[in-house]
Amino acid sequence: MSLASRELPPAAPTVAQVKSPPDTKLTPITPLGWLANLRAMLAKELLLEWRNLSRLGAVALFGAVTLVLFSFVAPPQAGARRVATAGFLVLALLLSSTLSLSESFRKETHHRALLGLLLVPVAPSTIFIAKAFANFLQLVLLAPVLIPVALVLFSVDLTAAGGIGYPVLRLFAVWTLASAGLAAPGTLYAAMTSDLRGRDVVLPLLFFPLVVPVLLAAVKATALVLTGDAMQQLGSWNLLLLIFAGVHGSLGTVLFGYAVEES
Repeated sequence: MSLASRELPPAAPTVAQVKSPPDTKLTPITPLGWLANLRAMLAKELLLEWRNLSRLGAVALFGAVTLVLFSFVAPPQAGARRVATAGFLVLALLLSSTLSLSESFRKETHHRALLGLLLVPVAPSTIFIAKAFANFLQLVLLAPVLIPVALVLFSVDLTAAGGIGYPVLRLFAVWTLASAGLAAPGTLYAAMTSDLRGRDVVLPLLFFPLVVPVLLAAVKATALVLTGDAMQQLGSWNLLLLIFAGVHGSLGTVLFGYAVEES
């Protein structure tokens, strides 16, 4: 065979023929894209809550049983009983929130689902806001169960506080603000401890000291609703609850991505 009949190997591509690698920079998330991602995350969390209504029932039952146990040590005097009812009601909310928060990230820990969410091109802040809103909603839904149970168990007469309807609405408002104050930092700490083996023990140790201002303000505000607010102090305690929830909600929105990556 002659040399002319042999096929030569293809020539190497020149510099001009070599294509530059594609641009791998991530496109910044626009405000409309962020809102769309937030809506998707909220829909996911609400769907999970709807499919796990039994968990809400279990948490409500736990809170009711807690109030029943507290009723055995309630003082017999009517005035002292109203003040004690405020403390017992807030403690029932705190213990129920711990149980709810510890369960909120349990599904995300299976098969590294939380890591998968972080790999999705969405801002970590949307994951935090959606999860915190779901936890907040679950705590708020405990109010129609635990507030009537507490009023019946402790024999609280709301007519002395200005009727029945208006004090109940103010109790629900205080409960809503206290739930927001517990859900905002609780969601961040629940995410940080989700991968720990003893997360059910570590979460209360980190969570309880942080929410002491929420407990104090909620107990004071609830006591003012049940006993009467002659000095018009209820608004100040509600404002403290609102500020606490806003500050910790903002911090959680900023720090959630870093906290989950480091945990």
